[in-house]
Amino acid sequence: MKIAIVTDSNSGITQVQAKAMGIHVLPMPFMINEENYFEDINLTQEEFYQKLANGDDVVTSQPSPESVLELWDELLKEYGQIVHIPMSSGLSGSCQSAVMLSRDYDGRVQVVNNQRISVTQRQSALDALELAARGMDAEQIKDFLEADKYNSSIYIMLDTLYYLKKGGRITPAAAALGTLLKLKPVLQIQGERLDAFAKARTTGQGKSIMINALKNDMNSRFGGVDKDRIRLQVAHTNNHEAAQALKEELLEEFPGFEIHVDPLSLSVACHIGPGSLAVACTKNI
Repeated sequence: MKIAIVTDSNSGITQVQAKAMGIHVLPMPFMINEENYFEDINLTQEEFYQKLANGDDVVTSQPSPESVLELWDELLKEYGQIVHIPMSSGLSGSCQSAVMLSRDYDGRVQVVNNQRISVTQRQSALDALELAARGMDAEQIKDFLEADKYNSSIYIMLDTLYYLKKGGRITPAAAALGTLLKLKPVLQIQGERLDAFAKARTTGQGKSIMINALKNDMNSRFGGVDKDRIRLQVAHTNNHEAAQALKEELLEEFPGFEIHVDPLSLSVACHIGPGSLAVACTKNI
């Protein structure tokens, strides 16, 4: 049985990459100054950050039921089943919406709620492809990925507190104090939550905090620092050169690892702003 693997653009997989990989990507919608935009369709990374810099009103949204159903119905003309991997249910309602919609498909559409985003969501889509190639059906793939959901970590160092304040995630007083002290918060995504993890006074200190956190996760949760057991990723918001430099630092700490670098999804960037750096690890299936 042919199985279609579907994810959304929060995975960082572009439409061009998706065709080459054999994955189908649902573009995430944005409302910018009351106009509709779709990631990687009529909104590029460069255009998005320019609009943020201009102070435009940027609001995230979730795919419409019509767009989801249209994609599924088209795919089911060619495929027997679909595995749909949306962004984390803890960060968006799009997962729960997809679960509700899938109930009308008699099990042919399986929605994976495995709490992934950005580079870890991308890896889940690649894992789903591999599991399908091994002969698993859609429900087995869903069950496998959901059982594996806590085998990943993301740590994100912010460059600015402005967007957290703008979104109401921290108070103006906390943002002002953090800016005065030049703090660089490090956030973490473990499972469904985006939480505070640590505070750094410099970029170098922030990177050390994130690298040490990865090392601790590998040793305490993933069975040790092992390039055959762990996949490493770097992500960023409009900070490509710094992300490449961080990759080189990681290779010094973890020689022999393959490290994938990608922009963070625009749905995350909307809330944390440009200039951030992130490191992530996922346990190899």
